[in-house]
Amino acid sequence: MKDELILQKMRSGDPAGLEALMDAYIPYVSAVVWNILRGSMPAEDAEEVVSDVFLAAWKQAADLRPESAKAWLGAVARNAARSRLRKMGRDLPLEEDVLELPDELTPVTLAEKAEERQLVRKALDTLGEPDREIFLRHYYYAQELREISQTMGINESTVKTKLRRGRMRLKTLLLRWGVA
Repeated sequence: MKDELILQKMRSGDPAGLEALMDAYIPYVSAVVWNILRGSMPAEDAEEVVSDVFLAAWKQAADLRPESAKAWLGAVARNAARSRLRKMGRDLPLEEDVLELPDELTPVTLAEKAEERQLVRKALDTLGEPDREIFLRHYYYAQELREISQTMGINESTVKTKLRRGRMRLKTLLLRWGVA
């Protein structure tokens, strides 16, 4: 079932829409959550975080757009997992942006960083699917090649090749745009 039809059912209050959304995205949402939690809590607690993501989707179905449903679910899953870690008093991994902050924050340096992030996102968008998803799973969600291969049903050597080609494409674009 396509995301548009799924969201229509959810907006009309049909539980079949939520079931279809879960069938389509539970492996993806689970992977995001598990990659952040990494065994820091019992499996039941991690499953609860995954359930919370879909509950949030049910409650906000009116605001979801079919073209961005997957990205929305990924962002909510990442934030829910991080929130659960915080509640447990566990440290969160530092974001790259935090590590790269200049010594002296000025409006100019903040604007430059924002522009760089925007260009990196734009470069990522040029990859297309499934290359973009593979790239994000590996570099943003820290999934192992084997896990990406199994989750997406793609040969592991193909995943490696797509990552290498993606890195080369991003490097070329970012150099052309003066970022790298």
